Amino acid sequence: MPTPIKMPALSPTMEEGTLARWLIKPGDKVQAGDIMAEIETDKATMEFEAVDEGTLASIAVEEGSEGVKVGTVIAMLAEEGEDVDEAAKAAPAGDAGDAREEKVEQEAKRTEEPKAEAQSPAPSPAPQPTGDRIVASPLAKRIAEQKGLDLSQVKGSGPNGRIVKADVEKAQPGKASATADKAMTDPKTPAKTPAESDFGAPYEAQKLNNVRKVIARRLTEAKQTIPHIYLTVDVRLDALLKLRSQLNASLEADGVKLSVNDLLIKALARALQRVPACNVSFQGDELHQYTRQDISVAVAAPSGLITPIVVDAGRKGLAQIGTEMKELAGKARDGKLQPHEYQGGTASLSNLGMFGTKQFDAVINPPQAMILAVGAGEQRPYVIDGALGVATVMSATGSFDHRAIDGADGAQLMEAFKNLCENPMGLVV
Repeated sequence: MPTPIKMPALSPTMEEGTLARWLIKPGDKVQAGDIMAEIETDKATMEFEAVDEGTLASIAVEEGSEGVKVGTVIAMLAEEGEDVDEAAKAAPAGDAGDAREEKVEQEAKRTEEPKAEAQSPAPSPAPQPTGDRIVASPLAKRIAEQKGLDLSQVKGSGPNGRIVKADVEKAQPGKASATADKAMTDPKTPAKTPAESDFGAPYEAQKLNNVRKVIARRLTEAKQTIPHIYLTVDVRLDALLKLRSQLNASLEADGVKLSVNDLLIKALARALQRVPACNVSFQGDELHQYTRQDISVAVAAPSGLITPIVVDAGRKGLAQIGTEMKELAGKARDGKLQPHEYQGGTASLSNLGMFGTKQFDAVINPPQAMILAVGAGEQRPYVIDGALGVATVMSATGSFDHRAIDGADGAQLMEAFKNLCENPMGLVV
């Protein structure tokens, strides 16, 4: 019996995803564990592995299809000894067909538009359906029925006036597309160029990927629901930079090279050990106080910001933190992080110092209750032992959820972090 391959839930919050790319084609044999496709989730672009072995009989959802619901059949797999052609015919219709149909609509529309422009120098309205027959795609009809739309009042923008998904999504129940008709027939109404804003500035529209949508939603939620308090300290880095140089010299034979960020991850974890009141999360009627310091580290990936986690950083040595962070950052940039590698965390670190940013306030990553924003280390005038000198100084700002962390506790954490950076031997014991 053919095996349906369904859109997987690659993260606990995933409800739909984008089938970014197929890595196999119909007729290819697959083994359990083979990478079949790349799927863009609400967190990252991830690889989808085969669970069963057999021959890929058909693809029900083409690559590039967006909004594919979890559980939708995306392909059919013929088992050993089964007829591939018969297995291909067993693919069910439904959501997969909708996604495929939508892509066909888009391709047809793109193909038709250049033809129309070549045939006539002046724009003309698309032909309208005649008689009782309404030309609309099955997907458009289904959406119209759900919205209570009268398709006879909707202008089709598809080939030959066909009503497609985009037309019914823009239409309002009970309202005809009179505005669109007027814009096309009234010479006094100028046609708006799609690539020009209302105030005349040209632009290029870029569709948001799933990761960017989640970032927008979560950060909006964080700023609207979490009362932030910000505390900033200036940290002298000379001793920490000297220690880093000594450690890298001793670890060179092992192929380990520590970054300043690796030491800051350890410093934040040790500070949370010293001030456990800040290693918490607000959970409505209760606080969760964590006994482990899992540090989420902000990494800029092509798809958007993601925060891989150094688990139990307080107990790990600097060499282990450096090795893990290098691997996690590489996987984040390649879109290869697994859910357990970026979900969770008890506190976050965001470092923009490598870009020359002097100081900034970061937005808390819920349900965490704090994030540390680190700026660039720079030469500044600094009072050393009562005399004015020059030191390498870094500004660090902690953002705290004031529902869970009092200002005094946050100040103690910032003081502990500063002391650990300025007396860094506490990071290696």
